[in-house]
Amino acid sequence: MKPTICPSSLETAHSVISHIIEEIKSQPNKILNIAFSGGETPGLMFDLWANEYAGITPWEQLNIWWAEERCVSPEHSDSNYRLVRTLLLDNVPIPRNQVFRIRGESDPRKEAARYSELAKKNLPMQGGYPTFDIVLLGTNNEGDTSSIFSGQEQLLSSRQVYEVCHDPHDGQTRISLTGTPIIKSKQVLFLITGKSKAKIVHEICTTGDISSAAYIFHHANHVEMFLDAGAASLLK
Repeated sequence: MKPTICPSSLETAHSVISHIIEEIKSQPNKILNIAFSGGETPGLMFDLWANEYAGITPWEQLNIWWAEERCVSPEHSDSNYRLVRTLLLDNVPIPRNQVFRIRGESDPRKEAARYSELAKKNLPMQGGYPTFDIVLLGTNNEGDTSSIFSGQEQLLSSRQVYEVCHDPHDGQTRISLTGTPIIKSKQVLFLITGKSKAKIVHEICTTGDISSAAYIFHHANHVEMFLDAGAASLLK
């Protein structure tokens, strides 16, 4: 897999949005299920999408899910749902019954179970797991993705669809899409920008399963990686 490398983070976001819209339009009779992640770079993408691509996106063909969420209220500044809502959803004509949020304010274990069942009910099933069309992921400098942190690798092989996990840096409780439904999804899109990510991008692409991002990169059915020049600077 050869990554798509763009000169800047903005152009990388443009490339990801264009890719997603092309996927939607290539299947005009289908509703695509996409799972979003949080973070600074996806935030740039959501804002760009609302401002420059809202008019050419077939919103009626898109169901929006989350790959990870912090266990906070939907109005909390840490909420991944709030990030997507304020930058994208409030500014585009997507039907609200096509937006499936994780209820971060609810009991975490009960909510992980509820959201897992919701995905099973609404998505095509394959091998006992719901199948997303696209899962959009990023990574931190340690190679953690979808809130599957080092020391919690059991989430990569969990039999559950969503699980409760904990950020070891601040102890924050989260709900995460587990490894198996991620690698079974039709496409995994990694969106990674910034020179600070260059080392981990190189490790993901050239070494073994040293992190959750590397594991997914090597085992997913289909992976596309979108990088800016900084993140790609150590790749040959």
